[in-house]
Amino acid sequence: MHAAYRWSRWSVVSLFLVGTAAGCSRERSEGMPPQSAGKIPITTSSETARQEYLTGRTLAENLKAYDSRQHFEQAIKDDSTFALAYYSLALNSATAKGFFDNLHRAVALADRVSEGERLMILGLQAGANADPQTQTTYLEQLVAKYPQDERAHFLLGGSYAGRQHYAKAVDEYQKTVAIAPDFPPVYNSLGYNYRPTGNYAEAEKAFKKYIELIPGDPNPYDSYAELLMKTRRFEESIDMYRKALAIDPHFFNSYIGIAADFMYLGKHDSAMAETGRLLDGARSDGERRAAMFTTTVIYTDQGKFDLALKELEKQYAMGAQIGDTAAMSGDAFSMGEILLEAGKTAEALRRYDQSRDLLLASSLSQDIKDNATLNHHFNLGRVALRRNNLATAKSEAEAFMTGATAKHNDFQIRQAHELQGMIALQEKDYDKALAELGQANQQNGYNLYRMGLAYAGKKDTGKQQEMFSKAANLNNLPTLNEAFVRTKAQKQANTA
Repeated sequence: MHAAYRWSRWSVVSLFLVGTAAGCSRERSEGMPPQSAGKIPITTSSETARQEYLTGRTLAENLKAYDSRQHFEQAIKDDSTFALAYYSLALNSATAKGFFDNLHRAVALADRVSEGERLMILGLQAGANADPQTQTTYLEQLVAKYPQDERAHFLLGGSYAGRQHYAKAVDEYQKTVAIAPDFPPVYNSLGYNYRPTGNYAEAEKAFKKYIELIPGDPNPYDSYAELLMKTRRFEESIDMYRKALAIDPHFFNSYIGIAADFMYLGKHDSAMAETGRLLDGARSDGERRAAMFTTTVIYTDQGKFDLALKELEKQYAMGAQIGDTAAMSGDAFSMGEILLEAGKTAEALRRYDQSRDLLLASSLSQDIKDNATLNHHFNLGRVALRRNNLATAKSEAEAFMTGATAKHNDFQIRQAHELQGMIALQEKDYDKALAELGQANQQNGYNLYRMGLAYAGKKDTGKQQEMFSKAANLNNLPTLNEAFVRTKAQKQANTA
């Protein structure tokens, strides 16, 4: 599994979170080992804390978040001013609340550490504040200051990847390989960044190298299994996920992958059995949420929207118990998405309002609150469009595009093109719809489906079938957008 998927459920606040903690040396203190030349320092007053941090970092880089947290927490007990430990604990938190609490502590300490650590922390803060351009700028500065640090390039590659600048991401990852050819996580990231461009041969090569470097860890098998799923080798994918679980029965990502494979095979009961196993063995709210959200998607894939909404209500209640406002906002947003798909616009609007209002009333940053207000234009535009109120939809779309462009937020700019494409499609302006949707997120199956509808309107049977087939066969880890359109896209592809 790629690290980015772990954060996808909090996308309502547009978290652009990348990588794990960098650096393999520290600022020198009395009795401490000297820092390694050209590497980002690790600032701590305690050698014991440093060793705990390094152990946790290795676990985190191999996506063992649960295990890594124990070491980061111990590092903080040994040195309560250890900024990078808070940074890493934020990245590997089980909840959105844990992420923001620990990021806040890291930012408060950012002026007491080296320039490299400060840039890392501020980069993560910018990502959390939905400012990917500023995040990239910080990480470009990090690479310029530490050009021989493999993790600096790795972090910058992650920033490019999050913005779908895949060629730039691969370039940074190749620089990482040149510095540290035996650094396992970079091969994982290379594999995931070859995938979106359809370069499956290079992706497979990268994942196999990842397995070769750490054959006793579960994630290399999990990542390769995801590629097998992507290329419709579902049974092989399940076998590979089972290998990951044989190494670590608590590696919850693999249960999600197996559930997805079964869902794509049309075996929804078997898919549910896997999420049940994950829920039974869950060790944290994060793992429980992963099981419940995957169940939500499986119900949605079957058109069982009422049951999907009940699962989201459970997740919302879980967040409410600990005051996890960001997670609750994400849950309310997901409820809105399902209700909108079901044509229940009044209920959808109520949930979208709730999602925004939770953030506005929270103690989160003003940047996050401003972003919630901006995102609401996208939601209001879609509700208006569903009600066939084109004037309002166009007004909201214009406001959203203006705000997203001003922020240089790649993700939101793609969403703005998506909304404008939806409006053009409803107006039967098929050429404009295709032009706009072509600039929207091509990893979103719903956009591919809409492009299929536009080609159908143009009577272009060949392109129509191509786009419907792509929409039906993205074969990603479970998302609501794919669940909304996968079955009907398959039917359209078969009848085109």
